[in-house]
Amino acid sequence: MKLYNQFLRLRAQYGESNEISVTMDELAVTFDCTHRNALSIINKMTQHGWVRWTPRRGRGSRSRLEFLVKPEEIAAKSMMQAINRRDIRKAMDQIHTYSPSASLQDRLQGWIMSYFGGHSEIRRNRQIDTLRLPVRQKLYTVDPLYMNLLAESFVSSHVFDGLVRRDGQTQQIVPGLAHAWEANAERTVWTFYLRKEVLFHNGKMLTAEDVVYTFERLMRTSQRTLYSFMFRQIQSVTALNPLTVIMELKEPNELFLSFLCTSRAAIVPKDLDQLGEQQFGLKPVGTGPFRLTEMSENLCCLEVFSHYFQGRPHLDRVEIIHVPWESADHPGDSSSPFHVIHNPASAEAGAWSQIHSDVTVRKFVTCNTEKEGPLRNQEVRARIITCLRGEEGPPASNAASKAESEASISLQIATIPQYRQDADLIAARLEEAGYACSVASVPVEDFKGDVRLQSDLILFSLIRDRDEQLRLFDLYLTAAEHVEPHTRIDIEKLLRKIGNEPDEQARAEGLAKLEALLIRENHLHILYERPVQTAYLPSVRGVTFNSQGWVDLRHVWFPPTSI
Repeated sequence: MKLYNQFLRLRAQYGESNEISVTMDELAVTFDCTHRNALSIINKMTQHGWVRWTPRRGRGSRSRLEFLVKPEEIAAKSMMQAINRRDIRKAMDQIHTYSPSASLQDRLQGWIMSYFGGHSEIRRNRQIDTLRLPVRQKLYTVDPLYMNLLAESFVSSHVFDGLVRRDGQTQQIVPGLAHAWEANAERTVWTFYLRKEVLFHNGKMLTAEDVVYTFERLMRTSQRTLYSFMFRQIQSVTALNPLTVIMELKEPNELFLSFLCTSRAAIVPKDLDQLGEQQFGLKPVGTGPFRLTEMSENLCCLEVFSHYFQGRPHLDRVEIIHVPWESADHPGDSSSPFHVIHNPASAEAGAWSQIHSDVTVRKFVTCNTEKEGPLRNQEVRARIITCLRGEEGPPASNAASKAESEASISLQIATIPQYRQDADLIAARLEEAGYACSVASVPVEDFKGDVRLQSDLILFSLIRDRDEQLRLFDLYLTAAEHVEPHTRIDIEKLLRKIGNEPDEQARAEGLAKLEALLIRENHLHILYERPVQTAYLPSVRGVTFNSQGWVDLRHVWFPPTSI
């Protein structure tokens, strides 16, 4: 690998000329080594047939060096070695560094993508089917409590199960680890009846104590995570017997069952199988169709769990590999966990298939009126939001002019690193209108902390999937923390009504009213909405989606072309 890079460095140093005149001193500088090592490097390249070296004796004499291969050929070989070693990041970096032409980048990208997809082999008279998937987000943890990214949720949904789940086709809530459940007349006490003899990946049997531990862990956490409002609504969790769990809520909420379908509410073993909080996120133990066997910065390996209570998946192994390739249309946007192949027609005919789900990402900006400053003036907010729309706003009234003149000229925008590009564009647009802006970008796990309340504008997103109502409820509850008191009261009153509403359509109408209220009072501006990027995967069969729009790996299979 090192010799490849030394050759590419040499070519980069001397341009496109196929023959150069050079001294050993110059070669030593290029390779950043001694004369002896520089000569050794040239001799190795000569043995590989990459160069022809004609030395000339005497101090200061210039020798002749002929290049016999193109740098693209060496870059490709180096890249393929990196792929075989699963060092995809290095392969990507080499493409960008050593492949100036777009056509060559497309070809090398195609070679990388050929690594992915379905692969079969025979081991001890058994057919082993492996699916390799590229993801655009790096994985940090798959612990249901601590995960924050879409790709982490995707992996977690195949390692863990919840008490119930939402059917990807009918959207109905159906049995999971609980084969049945019931609620009292007030909808505050829920009883769940667990399946018998469900196994965790470590061979231990699931019991009601694991369910109690899971939800008490959520209730105890200080983490401010998605759906944490639902943790706080749980009054108690009790194991009536080894297969029966009773959960009592402080008040009824018709989104409770929807919450139990999410990856956040997945059941973990009691005491995390003694692994500890940090290790459990990297070496999780669940009841899901796949068990996680390896997790590193660039690679996550899942292997089939043959004793899965809902039937063995068709696949034997799934390799999920981080590919940091930016979308040409939306560089820097990692909303989609899957890699997008921009020109699937360039692959072999019939080798690629397009898969997508009806999931979109909506980007929002909200105004923090909890913070002392000009945004407490509704007219000022209106002028800023009009500016974000790219429109020319009405002349400021005396009150608005006074608020703007007395306030700090600087506006801080809070966001997360994945949305930094959007935040920079907003800042640039506001600066054109005379507002000085700064961007505070913090990790996802810190975003619900103090940085929001210390900022003037808050940029975030909403995944619009089959859990949209649950996500909107969480979104507006969070937004209520940084609006004026009278608006906060209106939001909380509407949310309480929505939570008590059993009719799904009526809840949707209530959430729409909330959105209209925030927009009308210039607390909320929708930047844009885009579909979660279409993913192209090598042709596989049995592709279905779960309620969050993820490909359900339980049903995926592919006919081997050759073994």
